[in-house]
Amino acid sequence: MTVFTNKIVESNGIRMAVRDEGQGPAVVLCHGFPEIAYSWRHQVAAIAAAGFRAIAPDQRGYGGTDRPADVAAYDVQHLTGDLVGLLDTLGIERAVFAGHDWGGLIVWMMPLLHPTRTAGVIGVNTPYFPRSFMAPVELMRQAFGENHYIVHFQQPGVADAALARDVRKVFTALGRRGVPIAEVEAAIVAAGGMRNLVDVIEQGPTLGEPLFSEEELDTYVRTFERTGFTGGINWYRNMDRNWETTPQLDGARIEVPSLMVTAEWDPVLRAEMAEPMRASVPDLEIHMIPACGHWTQQEKPEELSRIMVDWLRRRFA
Repeated sequence: MTVFTNKIVESNGIRMAVRDEGQGPAVVLCHGFPEIAYSWRHQVAAIAAAGFRAIAPDQRGYGGTDRPADVAAYDVQHLTGDLVGLLDTLGIERAVFAGHDWGGLIVWMMPLLHPTRTAGVIGVNTPYFPRSFMAPVELMRQAFGENHYIVHFQQPGVADAALARDVRKVFTALGRRGVPIAEVEAAIVAAGGMRNLVDVIEQGPTLGEPLFSEEELDTYVRTFERTGFTGGINWYRNMDRNWETTPQLDGARIEVPSLMVTAEWDPVLRAEMAEPMRASVPDLEIHMIPACGHWTQQEKPEELSRIMVDWLRRRFA
């Protein structure tokens, strides 16, 4: 059985479960939804073996980390503050922050909100999105309607309860290898258009081969059966609040060394979405992993680790 044990540390007023391995320049690995630090298990080992200190927290609301009840406790100030507090507790001045999915959105905020603590940024699937011209949830509502999954997530308790009914089904449905985007688009059309995440899980169709072994699947199922999904969904419920509280980021540029790793077959965070970053991120490398879906750290672990370690060695060793 895979051993991936966490220690508990105090950070920003909460208790965080953290995997901390290796010695050298610090690299903090931030997961997305619905994931945990375990999602970075392959990269933790590879980065530590390459001479760096790999730190992967269960983030606020997830896994072994505290899950505050207040929805506003999951805004960008709290989520980036948790990472600063983690550095403080571990005695680290600056780190490279790597993030996938929602973790990516947070790590791109680190050099903007906490520049003195941020040595560099690695985005995995998630590019840097400049500040939008209007509140993002309302923008999605106007563009995609009430059934878009992020809009649907705004309803208190609704998606939370639906996903918690059968956690194994959630991870069996979501934990799939990528397929060509044209297949995903055809399935959306066949299903009658955009659907929320609960409907996708409950009604299918399920595309792609299973990604997780039984042991890996059990790890996620046991964790989320215990914690539920509310903590993670609360990140989505702060998207408009994050926009409202950061007007100073209009036109902001990322001024630290940055790496963007895209996945050819991610149907939501599409590879081509990274190209506009060049206007806002001057020191940027972009690498695409072919034939890879959304769960890049776990679907193509060797390829991702190789790209990350190569860049880290060139820029921070």
